[in-house]
Amino acid sequence: MTSSGDSEWEQLEADHPPRDACGVFGVWAPGEEVAKLTYFGLYALQHRGQESAGMAVSNGERIMVFKDMGLVSQVFDEPALSSLRGHLSVGHCRYSTTGASTWNNAQPTFRATAAAGGLALAHNGNLTNTDELESWLAEQDSGASVPRKDHMDSTSDTALVAALLSVFSQDGLTSAAMTVLPRLVGAFCLVFCSETTLYAARDPQGIHPLVLGRLERGWVVASETAALDIVGASLIREIEPGELVAIDAKGLRSQHFAVPDPKGCLFEYVYLARPDTLISGRRVHSVRKEIGRTLAMEAPVDADLVIPTPESGTPSAIGYAEASGIPYGQGLVKNSYVGRTFIQPSQTIRQLGIRLKLNPIRDVIEGKRLVVVDDSIVRGNTQRALVRMLREAGAAEVHVRIASPPVLWPCYFGIDFATRAELIAPGLTTDEICRSIGADSLAYISIEGLTASTGIASRKLCRACFDGVYPVAIPPERAEQMGLEGKYGC
Repeated sequence: MTSSGDSEWEQLEADHPPRDACGVFGVWAPGEEVAKLTYFGLYALQHRGQESAGMAVSNGERIMVFKDMGLVSQVFDEPALSSLRGHLSVGHCRYSTTGASTWNNAQPTFRATAAAGGLALAHNGNLTNTDELESWLAEQDSGASVPRKDHMDSTSDTALVAALLSVFSQDGLTSAAMTVLPRLVGAFCLVFCSETTLYAARDPQGIHPLVLGRLERGWVVASETAALDIVGASLIREIEPGELVAIDAKGLRSQHFAVPDPKGCLFEYVYLARPDTLISGRRVHSVRKEIGRTLAMEAPVDADLVIPTPESGTPSAIGYAEASGIPYGQGLVKNSYVGRTFIQPSQTIRQLGIRLKLNPIRDVIEGKRLVVVDDSIVRGNTQRALVRMLREAGAAEVHVRIASPPVLWPCYFGIDFATRAELIAPGLTTDEICRSIGADSLAYISIEGLTASTGIASRKLCRACFDGVYPVAIPPERAEQMGLEGKYGC
């Protein structure tokens, strides 16, 4: 029998914020400890994937792969890193979308090639034309076997791309990549390597970020600029949409496999990226503060204190406070060490619900009219529990302000949103959602206000989770799985 406490806990566990599927990192640096550089790079990208981590290191003659379930700090230790000696490395940290969280799904993926030796590949994103690609692979190699993609999971994508690169590798991986990459549809940031060469590629829409950095004696590619910072690399530029970069002893070479059509993910600015990361020349922290300022102008309220839902709501809460003139305060304390709770809590802990992750500071909020700023609402369970907790701690009023528009559509580009049926916004008005979560008022930033806050033209952004306009055609069977009938592309 399931108690109400059990049910609430399960709802809170399921109501995680949208998460990116993966972080990728690559380094070519003879004379450096590339395994340790990759370790620290993945550490900086830990927010993009907390289920598994791995790296592949080449010494010029063979590729060694080490990967396991858990956080970067749990997977690697000093002896493991010391054993991974070489001059180039590819790293990956992973979140599954709907695929199983198992060792088999950890990356990088390794595959032997016909003429290029070994291949290690790491992938961030989701492909949408896997049925077509599987048929193409079968035509080229009837004996090839890859996991069937019956869910929106990137593992089979990675195995499929690795198999295709292997099939066409007779003239080397550069030639294979220029054959395979133009056929991929969807979101992909790829970092892969042979024994001698590091490669990076980004889909023509550039949906997820991928950057190039320079070390004193080498090069780095990474999902975010924060990973460059932590290893002491200087930012050179973003890998362009539709670009393939190859790095080896001959230097850096670049070519385009597709015409760029930028459609960067708007949610990177809202939540996914680290606040200290640069995207398209804008510091994410500055963008989030501007989002808060815009939100204050669009949705003012008479209140005593602005508090964030830490940590994701903090920059926007600061911006809201600055623009509104309402004092900013830290009314909630977050336990930074709670990720996914693999150990099931006792009944007593279940009844405490959200307090495992957030706890109010009663002295700060008691008797106050609060503005609570959060990044997004997915299912609404967390906000409902949060509002109740703040009232129990003595808040006089709770006004919720959200730094993104209502999430109306799921993402199929490698971000773990709920299915449309699980989202709270479709079919409900803002007032109805407000009553559902028990707040005194609720307001979202407008999509126009959010877009303007980024400084990026709307035509260069993917805003599909907010407006349902997808930049790449959705196969009908995938659309049906995700409740997107009629949304087969734009």
